Amino acid sequence: MDLELIKKLRQDSGAGIADCKEALSESGGDINKAKEYLKQKGFDKASTKGERATKAGIVDVYSHGGKVGVMVELLCETDFVARTEDFKNLAHELSLQIASMNPSSVEELLSQEYIRETDQTIDQLVKSAIGKLGENIQVGRFERIALGE
Repeated sequence: MDLELIKKLRQDSGAGIADCKEALSESGGDINKAKEYLKQKGFDKASTKGERATKAGIVDVYSHGGKVGVMVELLCETDFVARTEDFKNLAHELSLQIASMNPSSVEELLSQEYIRETDQTIDQLVKSAIGKLGENIQVGRFERIALGE
């Protein structure tokens, strides 16, 4: 197995070495198919974590040019995961999504196309993070305020 290919897949996906080897093996060395395999495996992991309690997390605050403000509560199982850059980045991406697309509920937010990658939904983005971080992650609540609305 090509070590450079494993390194690239690991860097791109954030998956563990063993998972990258397995994905490349299953995909016949095709890195794009391996990424899809890892994405699906992440979703499979996500489905097993859905019932776990989410008692930790963060609140991300974002202001777009002083005209639109967003607060989003993103929940996870432990403070350890809540402090990771991946978790913080996910919370910020959700804030950007909410500022841009103005969903009316968490359910609507999760069903929206992700503004940065329109081939996936916000639900898939969250499930991908669950697979990577290994904990249940839930969007608690959010508020969007636009000047003059």
